[in-house]
Amino acid sequence: MVEKKIDLKLALLGDPAVGKTSLINRYTEEGFKENYQPTLGVNIVMKKLKIEEIEAQLAIWDIAGQDKSDLTRKMFFEGCTGSLLVYDITRSSTFDRIQSKWLEDFKKFARPDGVYILIGNKIDLKNLNAVSTEKGQRLVEKIQASDFIEDSAKLGDNVETTFKKLVIQALSNFDINLELK
Repeated sequence: MVEKKIDLKLALLGDPAVGKTSLINRYTEEGFKENYQPTLGVNIVMKKLKIEEIEAQLAIWDIAGQDKSDLTRKMFFEGCTGSLLVYDITRSSTFDRIQSKWLEDFKKFARPDGVYILIGNKIDLKNLNAVSTEKGQRLVEKIQASDFIEDSAKLGDNVETTFKKLVIQALSNFDINLELK
């Protein structure tokens, strides 16, 4: 029996084409689409997640990464409890903007107690790797992220874990302490 229900607003942030929409599609629909269509503005996907006695209603905000969306993007952050800061392991420029752009925006406009996890996406393209795991681990310490995960939206590797860890971290701000099993 579910003892407590809670609503969480989560955002996926990162440069265009890092795989934010693909991560959401893999998590919510358990599928992957080969053809890339950039998100215009924002797309909101709802999903229920039950962890132990908690039922979380997730509002997952897929926020456009294009610079032309900068002016409108800040209104999408209001009330945001958690974020996945996503970069593409094959493009170092997407990694470089995590701290200078995406984390800065999140801290400026989201809830002050908002949590964030650093995500290196596209590990299925490891042979084209431009950002080492060690570099990601160093950044997670520097920016004090809750965690660092490398995943693949295409193959589904670590995607479920990625979202569950973010939800567990966000719930800790509501004095709900759970562990990933």
